[in-house]
Amino acid sequence: MRRLTSRRLISMAAVVAVGVATLGTAGACGDDSGSAGAGPVTLRLGYFPNITHAPAVVGVEKGIFKEKLGSGVTLDLKTFNAGPEAIEAIFSGALDATYIGPNPTVNAFSKSKGEAVRVVSGAASGGVALVVKPGITSPEQLRGKKIATPQLGNTQDVAVRYWLKEKGLKTTKEGGGDVKIVPQQNAQTLETFRSGAIDGAWVPEPFVSQLLNAGGKVLVDERDLWPDKKFVITNLIVSTKFLKAHPDVVKKLVEGQVAANEFVNTKPDEAQQAISTAIGKITGKPLDLKLIKQAWPTLEFVNDPVASSLKTGLDHAVTVELTQPTSLDGLYDLKYLNEALKAAGKPEVVQP
Repeated sequence: MRRLTSRRLISMAAVVAVGVATLGTAGACGDDSGSAGAGPVTLRLGYFPNITHAPAVVGVEKGIFKEKLGSGVTLDLKTFNAGPEAIEAIFSGALDATYIGPNPTVNAFSKSKGEAVRVVSGAASGGVALVVKPGITSPEQLRGKKIATPQLGNTQDVAVRYWLKEKGLKTTKEGGGDVKIVPQQNAQTLETFRSGAIDGAWVPEPFVSQLLNAGGKVLVDERDLWPDKKFVITNLIVSTKFLKAHPDVVKKLVEGQVAANEFVNTKPDEAQQAISTAIGKITGKPLDLKLIKQAWPTLEFVNDPVASSLKTGLDHAVTVELTQPTSLDGLYDLKYLNEALKAAGKPEVVQP
């Protein structure tokens, strides 16, 4: 397993440019996984080392994906800090599938004119909040303040900009406006919050819990902004090219996702320990088990991709001018998910 190093902030426009330029010309890296019938296959799978990607982290750590994929598939694992980074890897041909948030999913689909990716399963809902300094008790008190997000154009970045806009507060992509949005790696946020360099952050777990333990308070629990408190925070997407070349591998990958979620939901203590251990292997420092247990109740691990919330998230991204209106027809391919759910005796998901 290897971890991608930190990259300089790349604007969404630059990511799109890379994607469009490389989408139609498969480079050597893009063909490494082989064509159908060409022998052993390599599946390059991405995910983030955090709790909102628990099915992926546990699926890797407990060997669930390896077991489901079988000996004919080599699993090449890559970890990321935020969604746009992973989408860049999809576009450049360096990645075949990834766990990712909804807004980068929409951007990949939209900017490739519906060609680049397909959502094949959900993974998680919830686990996101705006944590601020204790003295801040209202949106208006954020005026002139600095709020961190994981990356420009990622799901949390869109969420905070839209929420602020609804409250009458302006933001800009360049970090100006009434509230200054400061994209930074999640791992930096605790330090910048403690030092006073930022006044709050709209982030996923476990960073929410870390900020709370550092003296912050929740100003917005994102679950409260959605019907039935459900919204997609993580889904599983695959490169359309890989899906067409290796549908059997994608089927096994989705079976692994369903099995991983079953493990996470039925063996939470063991899953939490696996997450702590796995994150330690990736980052060099195990995540505090007490922190994982603190964050756990804010999340639901579901196979349903909650497609309606993704569409709403797209509308929000359009409103804050981080993407253009687009049709999502064809984005979801839940055939293998429903086959896996049926085999496991679970209710099937309605194809959007």
